[in-house]
Amino acid sequence: MPHISVSDVERLKLVGYVARNVELEAAFRVSRLSLLVQLEKPRFVIVGFHTDRKNKSNRNFSHFDHCNLINMKLYLNSEMFPYDNLNINFENNQIATLYDMYAKFQRSYYEKENEPIFTPSEFKKFTPLVVIDCSHQNESLKSGSVEIRLEFETNKDISPNTSCYALIIHDRLVKYNPLTSSVRIL
Repeated sequence: MPHISVSDVERLKLVGYVARNVELEAAFRVSRLSLLVQLEKPRFVIVGFHTDRKNKSNRNFSHFDHCNLINMKLYLNSEMFPYDNLNINFENNQIATLYDMYAKFQRSYYEKENEPIFTPSEFKKFTPLVVIDCSHQNESLKSGSVEIRLEFETNKDISPNTSCYALIIHDRLVKYNPLTSSVRIL
């Protein structure tokens, strides 16, 4: 956790603020692997496939496989993301939509200019991840439990030794009282 050092003048202001016993709101992001989200609305879901990597130390676990994916849909209750078909075809190098979703993640999540780590060819070869932005949701999804369903299509059968991983990123808001050191999840 980062620490901040302040001048004596600012320190006196902060001590006065703490002495008034005011709860401080702190928003932060949480990442977890699961299929049930209770009370937090998902902002992003990142999906990747591993084929024939389990218990194989000679295989690179940081690389993912495309499994001839042609389309993917994420359903949060009854709302679908993305709204349009992806029209992916790895054999014909039609991955522009998928790469664009990956590249736009930085701007949307970190609020900074896109600087993708991988070029489109590296993305296709090493990390064909599906990054689904579901931050623009209907208000009914923003509280209570959310049923998450993932549907995908491929143009070839998927190997029986394939695992699908989904990383669900959501926001969490807490209130912290510095005087009592209590943390309350909102």
